[in-house]
Amino acid sequence: MSSATCDRCQDFFGDGSRRPSWTGGSGVPIFTEVLAQFVADRPALAAVDARLRAPLSVTVQGRAGVGCRTVAGALAAAGVRIARSSTAADVHVVAVAETLKPEDRHLVRADGPAVVVLTKADLAGRVHGGPLAHAERTATELTASTGVPVVPMVALLAGVEIDDDLFEALRTLTTAPADMTSVDAFVAGDHAVPASVRRALVARLDRFGIAHAVLAVADGASRAEVASSLHALSGADQVLDVLAGTAAEVGYRRVRSALDELTRLAVETGDDGLWSFLTGDALVIAAMAAAVDLMQAAGLRVDPRDDADAHLGRALRWRRYAHTPMNALHQQCAADIARGSLRLLGRSR
Repeated sequence: MSSATCDRCQDFFGDGSRRPSWTGGSGVPIFTEVLAQFVADRPALAAVDARLRAPLSVTVQGRAGVGCRTVAGALAAAGVRIARSSTAADVHVVAVAETLKPEDRHLVRADGPAVVVLTKADLAGRVHGGPLAHAERTATELTASTGVPVVPMVALLAGVEIDDDLFEALRTLTTAPADMTSVDAFVAGDHAVPASVRRALVARLDRFGIAHAVLAVADGASRAEVASSLHALSGADQVLDVLAGTAAEVGYRRVRSALDELTRLAVETGDDGLWSFLTGDALVIAAMAAAVDLMQAAGLRVDPRDDADAHLGRALRWRRYAHTPMNALHQQCAADIARGSLRLLGRSR
């Protein structure tokens, strides 16, 4: 084992008193630490390390008019990094309206995790249970038919701000209802709230948001509480949760990309030290840990025991699994788990 192997990997290998901990979301951090210590005195490899550590990034794509820009703005406001191009993104967010059309399905890339956002979930019209309940049912059906997570969203409400003028207008609307049958009727009709303020309300909240904001104010909500309730209605937090759920796949893909790039550099430079690092226990088992994270995120159990029988059984099971019909990414995961288990078996003996 290289002298650069980190303390966490000593736990990983086991030292007679502390046993390995290579499951439960630890894989990518372990791999990152192993790589960071190796590249510390090799500036030429710093870019590989930087790409591995970069924040998760997404791209938002979809047909014209479905609200891509609004969805991207809501995610960016929540701290999500928006990539400049789809090729640079870790996760592809596909914005759709009402349902998935053929051109939408084409955007759901097969070479990386994807999330479908069902935009304008407030515009379903008069349906049983209300528009949001209808959007939830549609999202559930689309998820089942595509295998891709689909989340309803009213992106306009995700980061809405209620200033004093708008809040006062909402208070007036609680006692003097306006015509809400259409946007034109709401803005153009005679009302105590000036038309310019009503126009601003529509731009910020649309009719759905106005109706819920008025109800909240009527119940005694403060300005901050109204904004918070509208954010909850937007579905933005559910989208963020689904994006967080892609972390294991994103991490493992980055690990494999780093390994591929290091292998290419080793071939091009003939660097014996880099070859030794690539084939050493530290990196092989760290790659296994990242693969375990992804398999467990996919709902598959990986035996966490740390003894010779467990290592051998795990290696045999996942070697067989790697040759069953499955996607290429899971085949690579299985191969990495088998390879790492054999290294652990060798060390246990």
